[in-house]
Amino acid sequence: MIQLTINNKKISAAPGTTILEAAKQNGINIPSLCYLEGVHQFGSCRICSVEVEGARTLQVACMAEVREGMVVHTHSKKVLKTRKVLYELMLSDHSKNCLSCSRNQSCELQQLGETLVVTENRFKTCSAREDIDISPSITRDLSKCILCRRCVTACKEIQGVGILEAQNRGFDTVIAPAMERSINDAKCSFCGQCTVVCPVGALKETDHITRVWEALNDPDKRVVMQPAPAVRVALGEMFGYPVGTSVTGKMAAAIRALGVDDVFDTDWSADLTIMEEGTEFLHRAMDVLSGKKAVLPLITSCSPGWIKYIESYFPQLLPHLSTCKSPHMMLGALAKSYYAETINVDPKNMYNVSVMPCTAKKFEASREEMVNRGVPNVDAVLTTRELGQMIKQAGIDFCSLEDEKFDDPMGQSTGAADIFGVTGGVMEAALRTVYVIITGRELPFDGLHVAPIVGLEQIKDATIKLENVLPDYKMFEGFEVKIAVTSGLAGAKILMDQIVAGTSPYHFIEVMGCPSGCICGGGQPRSDDPDVRMKRLKAIYTEDESRSLRQSHLNPSITAIYRDYLGKPGGHLSHELLHTHYFDRSMENA
Repeated sequence: MIQLTINNKKISAAPGTTILEAAKQNGINIPSLCYLEGVHQFGSCRICSVEVEGARTLQVACMAEVREGMVVHTHSKKVLKTRKVLYELMLSDHSKNCLSCSRNQSCELQQLGETLVVTENRFKTCSAREDIDISPSITRDLSKCILCRRCVTACKEIQGVGILEAQNRGFDTVIAPAMERSINDAKCSFCGQCTVVCPVGALKETDHITRVWEALNDPDKRVVMQPAPAVRVALGEMFGYPVGTSVTGKMAAAIRALGVDDVFDTDWSADLTIMEEGTEFLHRAMDVLSGKKAVLPLITSCSPGWIKYIESYFPQLLPHLSTCKSPHMMLGALAKSYYAETINVDPKNMYNVSVMPCTAKKFEASREEMVNRGVPNVDAVLTTRELGQMIKQAGIDFCSLEDEKFDDPMGQSTGAADIFGVTGGVMEAALRTVYVIITGRELPFDGLHVAPIVGLEQIKDATIKLENVLPDYKMFEGFEVKIAVTSGLAGAKILMDQIVAGTSPYHFIEVMGCPSGCICGGGQPRSDDPDVRMKRLKAIYTEDESRSLRQSHLNPSITAIYRDYLGKPGGHLSHELLHTHYFDRSMENA
């Protein structure tokens, strides 16, 4: 261990530890801005500058490593003055519309000013960049960018996409795609991880709040709203609940209090997705085992960020994708067909709103193929953050709400649907049903959890051996189903490269566009809790385990819609409403 002194306090730290980390480990907080623990370490803002005895200049604490005998001062007169000057220089090139900014009171730059006790800006404001770049999913406001480069790291190092980079030099520097193109003109997956790490309002989801309020105030519109599985374990954070608190009942009550006509649940259509996708995998595997032509591995299609990525970077692998729409699109399609017919409402007068942990869902809703019978499946997509904002706008006291239930007929679900919110959940949910169909027995894992694919690792895999199968599935006797799960596009690239090289051993692959899955999607509340991923994951599994029904094929509401309307999984009407196709986008914006 290295011995050093910080603010007259003798401490020890492991070799390779930065001054910032060593100080934090010993209860000393050094202000920072561009630094993001475990994500981004670049030293561009220099707000964390400290004075080190013997050093000619101030040292950047997030970059400088501790040395034996080092003596550090974190709040000397020189340090405090320098931080204020650096902060004021940032403000001189920053938009001042704080009161109307979406990050007002949750802005890290704003909070830093309070920490540094900056009460005035002594420097004349420069002409801040006024460029606004709006895509279907993400809006960039360059007047608020502080050049911290967190978004660059999230895009390049975490997601492995790398469409953002510092362009130009000096005062002309901007963070943008190559040649300062818009995000629409780059091969962006719209995953939104950049919006999560941005400390200010420079990157955010493209607003759908306005259009939803307009629909709610239109007497001719019947508004349907559906929240995704991951929303219920994160929404509470916007109202002071601890990270990982499930607020399912209050969420349903709050949505109804907004004036929504029908409060359905995307969990319901997650169960429906399992019936369709499980059937698709079963048929492909049976064809392969019977010597017929079929494409394996089958790859899940629930994540629109992942779909945009494979269309852009691996279009040759599109035949491997499941043709299933994502769950909220399935519910949207059935709300405007089955449900509209049931209540005798013109689908053109029905307005479907999805509440998603994902920014890419906004792009998905705008896709031209997500239309049936002349009307779009989903009209607007709110992120979890946007729903929280609407609840606050409406003056709803979220914490005092009594728990309420979702509406029938698309509100009943199983625990298999809950776990769609975490990496590995879609795969496990599918196996819970497919294994029963083939063998007549439940999965041979404790608590129905497929242990090898539970957790937050980038890539997980498992082998499920099929034995003592039912007579109709004799070709599966002794067959070993090899599965893989990944979350984050960097992991997806690894698995796709294997398929391209012909070395993939897998039959079924789940891909989620965001690291850890939907619980940490680009539209979820921002959190500085280092255990946020694990806490939300545990909350999702708790939701699942608290259910009396935990397998999608046991959902009586799903059984009923096949009996009364769809016919059978994979049937003609199911394919018309619940399945789709994707496009080669590799030459777009090349």
